[in-house]
Amino acid sequence: MILVTGATGTIGSEVVRQLAERGEKVRALTRDPAAARVPSGAEAVPGHPRDRASVEEAMAGAEAAFLVGVFGPDDAEHDRGLVEAARAAGVRRIVKLSSIGTGDPRLGGFGRWHLPGEEAVRASGLEWTVLRPSSFASNTLAWAESVREGTPAPHLMGDGRQGVVDPRDVAEVAVSALLDARHAGRTYTPTGPETISASGQAAVLGELLGRPVTLLPLTADQRREHLLAAGLGPDYADSLMAGARFIEEGGNAVVTEDVPRVLGRPARGYRDWARDHRAAFGAD
Repeated sequence: MILVTGATGTIGSEVVRQLAERGEKVRALTRDPAAARVPSGAEAVPGHPRDRASVEEAMAGAEAAFLVGVFGPDDAEHDRGLVEAARAAGVRRIVKLSSIGTGDPRLGGFGRWHLPGEEAVRASGLEWTVLRPSSFASNTLAWAESVREGTPAPHLMGDGRQGVVDPRDVAEVAVSALLDARHAGRTYTPTGPETISASGQAAVLGELLGRPVTLLPLTADQRREHLLAAGLGPDYADSLMAGARFIEEGGNAVVTEDVPRVLGRPARGYRDWARDHRAAFGAD
C-alpha cells in the first residue's frame, strides 16, 4: 500500500493516477473523499496534513508514502508531523515533495519553507527521496481565463527564465522513487529540458492557439497588492515576492539531467505540456 498525501493536487493527483495504472495499491488522502476524482482501484480516505490524527489513521498499513505537507510559511510543524506519523506507522519508504532553491538565502523566507520537512526526512532513518522540482508548466493555467477572453493575463512571478517542468514528469520521478529503493538517499531537482521565461511560454501558447497571448506587466507593488487581495497574509505575500525577485535575477535558470537519468527518456518541454492542455486556453 502506498499513501499519497496532497492526492488531489497538481503532483499528488498525477502520482495517484500513475500508481493506479501500474496496478499498485494506492490510498489517496483528501479532505473530501466523496468529491475526489480518483482512478479505479485507488482508495480515497479523509484527512489533511494539518490534521495529525487523520494522517496517522491513513498511514496505517502503508509501506511507502508520498509527502506533500507545505502550503505556506506556517506549515513546518505539519511537514515534520508527516514524517513522524510515517515512522510511527511503520512506513518503510518516503518521498517528499519540496521545491527548487530550498535553502538558498536569496529566496528569503520562501527558501526556508521546506527545510524543516527535509531535515526530518533525512533524519528519519527511513528510505527517503527528496524532490525539488522547478516551476510547474501547469502554473500558466492561472492565465487560462484571461487567454480565453482575449485579455492580458496578470503574471506575478516575473519574467526570468526557468527550467519549467511538466508535472507529469515530476510525478513519474516520484513514482519511481516510491517503487525502487535505488533512489533512496537522493535529492532530485526535476526540470524541463530548457529554460524559458513567462513571455516565452506566452509565445508558445499563442503559436499553438493561433492568436496572440499577452501578459499584463505589473510592478512589484502591484504584484504584492494582487497577492494580498487574493487572501494571502503579508508574510506569505512577501515570501512569494522574494521568489519572484529570485526568478527575475536568474536564480531559477537551472536545467538538470535528473528526469532523463531517472526515467530513461528526455524531459518534456513546455511546448509538450501546452500542446496537451491547449483546450484549457480556449483552443478549438
